[in-house]
Amino acid sequence: MELSQLRDFYYDKLFNECLPFWLRHAVDKEFGGFVTALDRDGTMVDSDKNVWQQGRFTWLLAELFNDPRLSDHPQRELWLETAIHGADFIQKFCFDESDGRMWFHLDRSGRPIRKRRYAFSESFAAIAFGELALASEDLSYKSLATRCFEQFLGHNRLPQGVQPKFTDLRPTLSLGCPMISIVTAQQLRHSIGLENAESVIDESIATIEKLFLKPDIECVMETVGTDGAIIDHFDGRTLNPGHAIEAAWFIMLEARHRSDSRMMSLGCKMLDWMFKRGWDQTHGGILYFVDVYGRPVQEYWHDMKFWWPHNEAIIASLLAFSVTRNDRYMTMHRQIHDWAFQHFADQEHGEWFGYLHRDGTVSSSLKGNMWKGPFHYPRMLLTCWRILSDILDC
Repeated sequence: MELSQLRDFYYDKLFNECLPFWLRHAVDKEFGGFVTALDRDGTMVDSDKNVWQQGRFTWLLAELFNDPRLSDHPQRELWLETAIHGADFIQKFCFDESDGRMWFHLDRSGRPIRKRRYAFSESFAAIAFGELALASEDLSYKSLATRCFEQFLGHNRLPQGVQPKFTDLRPTLSLGCPMISIVTAQQLRHSIGLENAESVIDESIATIEKLFLKPDIECVMETVGTDGAIIDHFDGRTLNPGHAIEAAWFIMLEARHRSDSRMMSLGCKMLDWMFKRGWDQTHGGILYFVDVYGRPVQEYWHDMKFWWPHNEAIIASLLAFSVTRNDRYMTMHRQIHDWAFQHFADQEHGEWFGYLHRDGTVSSSLKGNMWKGPFHYPRMLLTCWRILSDILDC
């Protein structure tokens, strides 16, 4: 496809297939919030609610409402109305009044089932409230966005009253915390003018570069020791290429924002290394886990193909092309785009399947569950449409 055709392709998939699927099937008009455990045709498989997905879908809808390119879209008011519907549920049911932290897993009516030791529920709620603050100019949303982000940062730096999962025998650091700090701060800088956004982003990128990048073996680690050392055990050797590629495009996005060539080079390098490590030379697509030294991986789903790493690689490769104009990134983009849409896309009901076997055949007919919802795939479609629109408008 030409760039204009590719731009139109992403727009069509987002607004004529993906978004209608979730608006039709996920909005819980009886109890509030969103149900995301859906079969391929949108049939509810499980009525429980994941708090991540409440924040993520609320964010997506408010983000769409705030996009000036979409100011004339006929469903714009529906997006805002549905985002407020999600935010109301979050405020009413998703916070534990005893400690102020957020739940992870609720029943359909909003009664809590589980809380996780990490604070990613707070990060997704923060970006949702931030976009609603921008959309509505309601200062209470800005306050909630700031509060949730501060809770996320504080929990990751110095957890209080949280029973640790591991002993202190082998302390580790995870890539997830700095990478989510980057993108959350970027979102809040735009939506509510977060004052410390750039200091959070600088600190997080420095942490990734200092501790997780291993130039000697051309790798981005998923888990390291507190000094950045590679831990020669299953957990320490296991790489998640999709996660590292997602972090790469967050860094590229910041580089573009600042016109910072060194930062852009860092993001591109991370993409190059981890695409090479993750791409399945036998069947195509991105493997979920690989070992840093090529040894066997402990997790039995290591060679499956999950939807979201492919979403992140599609974004990262297109963003790299848009800034560098290096044709090899467009070649990479089309390689991953073609494989992913050939295997994940449901031609009958729209949207994507979430889980494939290594050979690309469908493992499960689920369109959503506790982990998959209206986020990675629609975010990819929206981001790629924006990137291509920017290129073509120049």
